[in-house]
Amino acid sequence: MSQFTSGFWNIWIIVIVLGGIIGLTLLVFTQSKTTVKKGEEVDITGHIWDGDLAEYNNPLPRWWMLMFYITLIFGIVYLALYPGLGDYKGLFGWTQVDQYKAESKAAELKYQPLYDKYLKQDLKSVAADPKAQEMGRRLFQTYCVQCHGADARGAKGFPNLVSHDWMYGGEPDTIKTTILNGRHGQMPAWGAAFGEEKVKDVANYVMSLSAHKKKYDAERAARGKETFAAVCATCHGPDGKGNQQLGAPNLTHPSGSWLYGGTEKAIIETITNGRNGQMPAWKDFLGEGKVHLLAAYVWSLSNNPKAQQ
Repeated sequence: MSQFTSGFWNIWIIVIVLGGIIGLTLLVFTQSKTTVKKGEEVDITGHIWDGDLAEYNNPLPRWWMLMFYITLIFGIVYLALYPGLGDYKGLFGWTQVDQYKAESKAAELKYQPLYDKYLKQDLKSVAADPKAQEMGRRLFQTYCVQCHGADARGAKGFPNLVSHDWMYGGEPDTIKTTILNGRHGQMPAWGAAFGEEKVKDVANYVMSLSAHKKKYDAERAARGKETFAAVCATCHGPDGKGNQQLGAPNLTHPSGSWLYGGTEKAIIETITNGRNGQMPAWKDFLGEGKVHLLAAYVWSLSNNPKAQQ
């Protein structure tokens, strides 16, 4: 199947490539016809500098012309054997996708027995194995640091994997399920339903729930408590400690550990506009063996005393 959006672009590329080769071949051929006999005076091109320095119309050296011909022949042979002319795969039928699949398959055959060995062990045992930990760390550095950071402490919108503040639970099997199947966390927008003032009231009440309470407006918090109990408690619970089954965050944690920030401005933004975060599923891409190692490593991050420092 063509990789181009239409057949026109396929033809367009073929014309440009072949046109360029034909044009260069004609150029080299015409230049090779120019010769100078021994003792014959060579004309100048008319370009003269400083009155005496002139540019002579000498023919190109034969060795240089031969190298140019060899380059053109090589290009033609390459385009006949390998891709280069639109979606034509070449006589060898080689593609980088097929090569990647072949190399991936060879790697799987080589390393799958090792993955199967660890797959038979529970995650805590795998986390205690130094070799397995190193393999898990490399997997994390390859696939997870883009969102969670090299130190696994996350960023705005990306969870901190070192702390014990887990939205869906931090047990080994739960972490594995998260990596295998992904997660889709969604907080509805309440700005239109609440109005600006009520949003501020709820935000201040939420701030009052945080373990490390920052300065908040007690009067607004008192008014926001009623709205929270009527609407927000459905997901976050009446005490604000969240619901891991729903992925509703624990609002009593210190504000610094909040996924999108625990300041009044950040909370107001969250309540007003909602949030929509997604963790991709890695089951099909990595396979259960690699996910097993990765889950063990991630679990160890929040259960390693050194990582908490």
